[in-house]
Amino acid sequence: RIRSVDPACDVREIGAFYQPADADAFFPEHYDYVLDAVDTVTAKVDLAMQCHRRGIPLIASMGAANKLDPSLFEVMDIYRTKGDPLARILRKKLKEKGVHHLKVVCSRERPRTPEVGEETPAAGRRTVPASISFVPSAAGLMMAGAVVRDLLNIRVEVSS
Repeated sequence: RIRSVDPACDVREIGAFYQPADADAFFPEHYDYVLDAVDTVTAKVDLAMQCHRRGIPLIASMGAANKLDPSLFEVMDIYRTKGDPLARILRKKLKEKGVHHLKVVCSRERPRTPEVGEETPAAGRRTVPASISFVPSAAGLMMAGAVVRDLLNIRVEVSS
């Protein structure tokens, strides 16, 4: 879509799952911005560290699983997040590594607990978090908007 708006824009989409062991393959050159939609903590931490070391702006999506209200997503610093289990873990690990800022898209909605039913795992097994289609896509759109505003150095004024 970006190319249809501006053919001169150079977008590098990497159709692969990011893993720390493959970091060099993901960074053959410098990027203007990186958008993180990775689901694993280890990969998210490493990607944040790679971007931090390389001076590449990064925006990361926090948890969208078991949430139903996309209007509760906000762009914020990870150290301002509340109620998001993924953000809490990531925040702790980044703090340990000396990363003091990370732009994220995070929801203030508390994740719902899945109801017990036929699809519930056997006793002692964890329920896999599930996302409904419109929630992660809303987070992705917010990430894209934040990146475009950052790259164009545009601050949006909100009317009161």
